[in-house]
Amino acid sequence: MPSAGFWQKAFYAIGQGSGSTAVLTSVSFSLFGAMLLYRVQGIMKWGEMVDLSLKGIAGLMPLALLMMLAFAISSLCRTELHTGEYVAALARGILSPALVPFVIFLLSSFIAFSTGTSWGTFAIMMAIALPMARELGADSYLTIAAVMGGGVFGDHCSPISDTTILSSMASASDHIDHVRTQLPYALFAGGVTAVLYLLVGFLAG
Repeated sequence: MPSAGFWQKAFYAIGQGSGSTAVLTSVSFSLFGAMLLYRVQGIMKWGEMVDLSLKGIAGLMPLALLMMLAFAISSLCRTELHTGEYVAALARGILSPALVPFVIFLLSSFIAFSTGTSWGTFAIMMAIALPMARELGADSYLTIAAVMGGGVFGDHCSPISDTTILSSMASASDHIDHVRTQLPYALFAGGVTAVLYLLVGFLAG
């Protein structure tokens, strides 16, 4: 892009970069910067900070393994089993294209609630929902929104979600009490969203 301007080149470079590498680099620099500041102020020693860092990494390992397995399932569904096309073929005779976003939202909510991860749900459901939407002639953008909305909704309600657990830990409240108190608000918003997906699906169809 020799004739492109500075901002065009910058956006092109960002678009061609690796998101995972950028996150790893930024987190590493932030961690080392924080450790250096802590050491300069005499708050902690190097050994203590390394020990805490390793404990934090160990605490995230189950989430990393869950994400790895979710992406593996997604790849298997997309490239080997063609799950989206198969589900679309089964649903063609009984499911209207207008109902696809509504059904996908409910399925994504259930999977996210059961697994406790929104990103894992995205990885699994995108490989199923998009081919299904294309085969049935449903709105692809609305289907993507349904997957993401259902994933976040189910993850927010799930008692085994990392965000739910961290919220109750950070506020020093009983975990089950935290789940019970947030459910009415989340279910109300999710119910309204499901009805809207149903209405918009019929309008778009």
